[in-house]
Amino acid sequence: MARSTMIPLGGDLRAGRIGYGAMRLTGPNLWGDYADRDAGVALLRHAAEAGVTLIDTADVYGPHTNELLIREALHPYPEHVVIATKGGFVRGGPVGARPALIDAIGNASYLRQCAYLSARRLGVERIDLYYLHSGRARDASFEDQVGTLAELRQLGLIRHIGLSNVTAAQLAAARQIVDIAAVSAHFNVVAREVVAREQAALLGAALEAGAAFVPWQPVSLTAPGSPTGTGGPAAARRVLEPIASRHRATISQITLAWLLARSPAIMPCPGTTSVAHLHETLAAEAIELSHADIDSIDSISPERTAAQSAPSGSSVTAGTDDPRTRCRPTRSACAAAARLRRGPGACRLRALPVQKK
Repeated sequence: MARSTMIPLGGDLRAGRIGYGAMRLTGPNLWGDYADRDAGVALLRHAAEAGVTLIDTADVYGPHTNELLIREALHPYPEHVVIATKGGFVRGGPVGARPALIDAIGNASYLRQCAYLSARRLGVERIDLYYLHSGRARDASFEDQVGTLAELRQLGLIRHIGLSNVTAAQLAAARQIVDIAAVSAHFNVVAREVVAREQAALLGAALEAGAAFVPWQPVSLTAPGSPTGTGGPAAARRVLEPIASRHRATISQITLAWLLARSPAIMPCPGTTSVAHLHETLAAEAIELSHADIDSIDSISPERTAAQSAPSGSSVTAGTDDPRTRCRPTRSACAAAARLRRGPGACRLRALPVQKK
């Protein structure tokens, strides 16, 4: 069946079904500048010219160097390109094959600084889509973190708000405070632990909220937190290789086509440092999997419930059908939502001055 080619973001923005994740345009272990700066600039420009409509980054990528590279390559940004960035993670240095010293911070002063400095690095007055990078921060309640972003949206710094690495219950709590335009989570054919079969499923909750669902590491066949790779478990390859062969496609293209077939609101943002691979990923949108193909791919990895995968350190309990653990909006969340509904300038969750640029 034919698929929609665009996804609405927050009602007034639209993006194509496959975005571009710029995270790999950083130094070793995601630290520092990308080694071949000219090639990185050229790749980003080529992505925009090839029709990519959303470029995903974060302040922790580099840190900061990824946002600066995007500005160098694309500013002033083409009208059709949405820039999405994230805040709330910190790194303590370049450690090991993967960033080991990484943590989440959610207090209001830090999140406000994150957003203002991302806007400065990207060279914009208003960020198209700004994600809270994690629901795991322990120095502020989750509701207060969302409230901080809601304030920044009313101040005009953020156009739309997204959530990354949260539970379905946290999404429900956030929606009591402000509209959520996008939800990002680790989701692919072999790792679906953040998605539930029941009504508390993060994917289902995001779609019900009218939010775009943006899987990270969408083509990877490795475990969460491992470097992206398509070598993958032998059992997964035994399923994917014949399907790829029938469609004259790569395994990566089949995994992307599977994501696109699940819902018209799913928007994977695979990353690459290769122009050829960029075109390969964009071509996956044209692949139409059969129901048999999809059933076979579904069998690779059963989906766990959200209660089995709730991030620790959150003030919101993962949603289940047990009323003792069902998400209940906190008093502060309800009060924040009420103030936000009064219109621009009425919401002040904290007595913070408006920062001037």
